[in-house]
Amino acid sequence: MNDYYIEQIYKMNAGKNKKARINTFGCQMNAHDSEKLCAMLIAMAYEITESNDADLVLFNTCCVRENPEDKLFGNLGYFKNKKENNPDLKIILCGCMMQQNHIIEKIRHSYKFVDVVFGTFNFHKFPQLLFNNMITNSQIIDIWNEPKDYQETFSPQRKYFFKASVNVIYGCNNFCTYCIVPYVRGRERSRKSQDILDEIKFLVDDGVKEIMLLGQNVNSYGLDCGDNFPSLLRKINEIKNLERIRFMTSHPKDLSDDLIFAMRDCEKVCHHLHLPVQSGSNRILKLMNRKYTREKYFELIEKLRANIPDISLTTDIIVGFPNESEDDFANTIDLVKQVEFDGAFTFIYSKREGTPAARMLNQIPAEIIKTRFANLLEILNSIIAEKNKKYFGQTQKILVEEYDNGKLTGRNDKNVLVHFYGEKNLIGKFVDVKINDCKPFYLIGEKLGG
Repeated sequence: MNDYYIEQIYKMNAGKNKKARINTFGCQMNAHDSEKLCAMLIAMAYEITESNDADLVLFNTCCVRENPEDKLFGNLGYFKNKKENNPDLKIILCGCMMQQNHIIEKIRHSYKFVDVVFGTFNFHKFPQLLFNNMITNSQIIDIWNEPKDYQETFSPQRKYFFKASVNVIYGCNNFCTYCIVPYVRGRERSRKSQDILDEIKFLVDDGVKEIMLLGQNVNSYGLDCGDNFPSLLRKINEIKNLERIRFMTSHPKDLSDDLIFAMRDCEKVCHHLHLPVQSGSNRILKLMNRKYTREKYFELIEKLRANIPDISLTTDIIVGFPNESEDDFANTIDLVKQVEFDGAFTFIYSKREGTPAARMLNQIPAEIIKTRFANLLEILNSIIAEKNKKYFGQTQKILVEEYDNGKLTGRNDKNVLVHFYGEKNLIGKFVDVKINDCKPFYLIGEKLGG
């Protein structure tokens, strides 16, 4: 069905030099969805641009925290003025934020200049919705509350020719009390392993060397269809000419011994694990509904380092969750010092309408959160800087990703950013780099071998 609407819009746009801009907020799942939307736009005769003077502007939204919501409506104010000067401008909203009723009502009543709105379960309908808007010139809002049968797929327009993301599982069953994701992405739905393998083989044949397996909780993969994530990793590891396998995100409660063994035994699986802890306090972890304790988390870290001594461990930490006391925060600091993470994403708690945490008493004052957050960052940055020193003098295998005025940027298998000088034709290739300077958040080296 999509082919019909794509063909119709292509005919309407042909020869008109139409341009489209995609603005993506949020996680790598959203970024991957945007790659698919980008491919649809190209098929409909749009040229993708970074300019605000595009003929179509699409916002793929996130609602995990408050900041993207504020950012979206700030942008819409700007584009409202542009649309007043150019009535043919198309403004499209999609993604997680659009699954929230209060957002839809706000758009319906206060942002009538928005042309098309759709959510996370029906982004494959984008060409049809856009066509209907172009024909009727009326606002189209189409939100599904759950996935319906088979969702069509569209080959993504990849940002990089040498690496790609592949969804293995959609949705989340965990219902952490602070998180809106299960409400906007739905319950967990695993893809068939053969479909995943076929997609990766196609990508590898197309020149992809590194795969990122995506899911809100990849560790739950297969529980709904009699499969499991360690088995999937072992099968992917056998794919010829694939060189690196990454995955995210993992939930500690579902990190099995078998997954640790698969990471250890599969030579293509990178020795990097992102394992969000969120808090070091058992009391707060229980309020968060995380379903593990700090002791269980320490046990997992011990197993990981025993089986994979060179593993790089990164995490997520929330500061200022409702009811977080000074003792609770001190427990988080203690955990950070004991684990010595290689990197961390730190977040100030953001109240999300519709979550249990938003209704909790004892929301923490902003000034207290700000002080705790600064304290945490200072300690984390010191640990990360010290951990990076271990790379000094080592030779690292780097997959080159970017080139800027003679400087190349890439990552080692631990996901650490490395800068060095070289030629642009090295993009997409593996290069041996000797590390001669270690910064808190990146390394600097020199290319070996001429």
